[in-house]
Amino acid sequence: MRWTGKVVGGALGFMVGKWLGLALGVILGSAFDRNAQKGELSGLSPKNRAMLQTVFSRATFLVMGKLAKANGRVTEGEIQQARQVMSRLGLSEDQKLEAMRLFNEGKGADYDILPVLNELKASVGRRTTLSQFFLEIQLQIAYVDGNLDFGERQVLQSICKILGINKIQFELINKRVAAQSSFRKYQQTHRNGSDRQGHLDHAYGILGVTSGVSDDELKKAYRRLMNQHHPDKLVAKGLPAEMVNIAKEKTQEIQRAYDLVRKARKDK
Repeated sequence: MRWTGKVVGGALGFMVGKWLGLALGVILGSAFDRNAQKGELSGLSPKNRAMLQTVFSRATFLVMGKLAKANGRVTEGEIQQARQVMSRLGLSEDQKLEAMRLFNEGKGADYDILPVLNELKASVGRRTTLSQFFLEIQLQIAYVDGNLDFGERQVLQSICKILGINKIQFELINKRVAAQSSFRKYQQTHRNGSDRQGHLDHAYGILGVTSGVSDDELKKAYRRLMNQHHPDKLVAKGLPAEMVNIAKEKTQEIQRAYDLVRKARKDK
């Protein structure tokens, strides 16, 4: 427990305003201590931040390659998806070449992803939102063909086991990413607004709730997801800066889904 803020705040408060000042000083000092403790728990030294970002980026493309090969062959769609991810990251040409080199290394028949996942776990530590964001990126690749096959599930189970993501958490994240994939495909194939109910179902899925939830529960789910995917917060936890665009896209998608559901409820 930290006491520095309380002691200093209380002392200064007493000097300025005697007992009332002491009380106010302790209250303000307590807030300082809480914020300082949060900084200790989530903060990273520049050296550790750089190391985590490097490990995260490297693991992303190695595991992406392994996942693409999980069903025995790498489809053109999976390669294209990997390239799209790289483009969305705004990588330089040299960085794209390195990312594709890692992707190709990961899809090698004998490549073992366990060492790089263990390295990622050691760097990420208890930053669960960062671990879950890594899983979401990999699930995006897995859903290129619209579903998860046995080999892909095995790779995803390895990710979850090492990063400490339990089965319930996996299923919740999996359902949201599957809904996101369907939501995007709907927007591409139903530009005329047909099958509005199907679109709405996908929107509820992105928010991780069913259509039967109350407005308050809907808002809580929305705020929780926006908080978990907030780009600045993820970067503060060690997300590589070049991956901010993916986080922004996810928050925009969550926002669109929430707006769609709210509008549908108002129109009833």
